[in-house]
Amino acid sequence: MVFTVTAPGVITLRPYTPADAAAVLALVNADHLPGQPAATAEMLTEAIEGRSVVDAQWWAALELPATWVAVSGTDRLVGVISYARRPKDDTGQLLWLHSGEDAAVTETLISHAINAFAPRPIEAFQFASALSLGLEALPIAHRPATDAALRKAGFTAERLWRYMRTDLPAPDLPTLRHMRETASSEHTGARRLEARRLWHTIAEAEVQVSVHGIGVLWWIEVLPNQRGRGFGRRMLGSSLARLAELGAREAILYVDDDAPQGDPRDRTAANTLYETAGFIEVDRLYSYTLAATHTNPKT
Repeated sequence: MVFTVTAPGVITLRPYTPADAAAVLALVNADHLPGQPAATAEMLTEAIEGRSVVDAQWWAALELPATWVAVSGTDRLVGVISYARRPKDDTGQLLWLHSGEDAAVTETLISHAINAFAPRPIEAFQFASALSLGLEALPIAHRPATDAALRKAGFTAERLWRYMRTDLPAPDLPTLRHMRETASSEHTGARRLEARRLWHTIAEAEVQVSVHGIGVLWWIEVLPNQRGRGFGRRMLGSSLARLAELGAREAILYVDDDAPQGDPRDRTAANTLYETAGFIEVDRLYSYTLAATHTNPKT
């Protein structure tokens, strides 16, 4: 099945084929973010087949994704979109999209997905794909055309994460002694770190080093009765030191920074900790929802 769209000029939409892999990877890597690995053919295969180590449970709940490419009038591949239906609630999921941030191509791809799911509700950029290292939503500063096209199509945006990175090692940070390390039950290949004092746990963290030499601090927590005593900063120092020992040259983290100040989930203290430890904000990550859809004659 092939669709031809004027947007402006001729844009042809057709299903992805393995012959498109190199051009699709070029589009994906053109959107590369600091702290993220370059996408490989193996990562693309996993994404096409609907698999991901991160957020694996969400991918397991989907049907096999449909992946479509946009081709220009000169037969150049200019965009790609992947989407799938979630049977348990009959919701459409827009999984990933790359278009060189060309507004017309992006709008055409999004319109195609809306038509494919109509009249179902649609969610977009809700969880991480195999093409990234835990990037669960859209980085809007780096992807302004995609953000604008989703809003123009009627999607509601929701701020979810603050994405940050730093170089390693971080020798100026204090550390904790008496650390216990075990395998994580939450992230495949990750390590759970536990700081103890007088036989009691005072702080915990989960870290992982990818095959690309990028360290991830998945989360860090100081027990409530131990807060305000500097353990958070020392636990962060210990976590980054362990990542460096495991071979990481940089570290990334995600702050669930969607709650207002004063809310029980307020992350002001966490943001201050990471900033003063040398982490730099790369982008803010947003997800999107479209409550009701209808077919769009554009595609």
